[in-house]
Amino acid sequence: MKRVVHTCLKAGHLMLVGGSEMYRVEDTMRRIAKNAGIKEVNVFAMPTGIFVSLDDGETSSVTELESVKKRSINLELVDRVNELSREFADQRIDLCQLEDRLTEVEEHTPSFPFWLQVIGAGILSATLMVLFLDVYDWVDFPVAGLIGASGYWMDAWLKGHTRVRFLAELIAAMEMGLVAILISWLLPASNVNNILIGALMTLVPGLAMTNALRDLFMGDWVSGIVRMCEAVMTAIALGGGVGIMIRFLGA
Repeated sequence: MKRVVHTCLKAGHLMLVGGSEMYRVEDTMRRIAKNAGIKEVNVFAMPTGIFVSLDDGETSSVTELESVKKRSINLELVDRVNELSREFADQRIDLCQLEDRLTEVEEHTPSFPFWLQVIGAGILSATLMVLFLDVYDWVDFPVAGLIGASGYWMDAWLKGHTRVRFLAELIAAMEMGLVAILISWLLPASNVNNILIGALMTLVPGLAMTNALRDLFMGDWVSGIVRMCEAVMTAIALGGGVGIMIRFLGA
């Protein structure tokens, strides 16, 4: 029973860290416990914690909870946990192997190097400017990429040095606004609005808002509302940072 509980909690924890929806977390944990032979399974997941209660229907029952401090977007992590759950359901691996493989996934899930993420953010910013505005300009295009990459780097660096929520997004947006305005002074042909629309897209919480809506549609009101508030606050921080620079420096 203890091993089943710990395995379920580890799987749920990894999925929450990876940014999975609540109903998917609960369903995966419930399936693992059922396939391990547990008769009665109760799972409740929130963005900040997981509760699980198991009862074998005879003599013993176990109830535990685990808090989740940090969350990000890592769909590779979610996919790997789901795949291990399917392998366990098909009896290709046993419970001990599942627990070991989950530990391996936690420690060795591949990720792109940070320098490549920054370059990708720059490319994304430039191309999204063209996609959203249907405007292509040889001045705005590279500038949007440069500012988007610098803002992504600033946001990631600040998140590693502060625990204050939304502060990293606010300062990163201020940095983007400042650089965009300075470049517009040096290059009068550039358009600050076009540049910032493209650059900010790398930090807009689109996937978080999508998951919040999916949680609401599935009836997970607590997690849906919490995630929606988090996404809205992030968007406000981004808009506020840019607004502060435009208000004081003009554009």
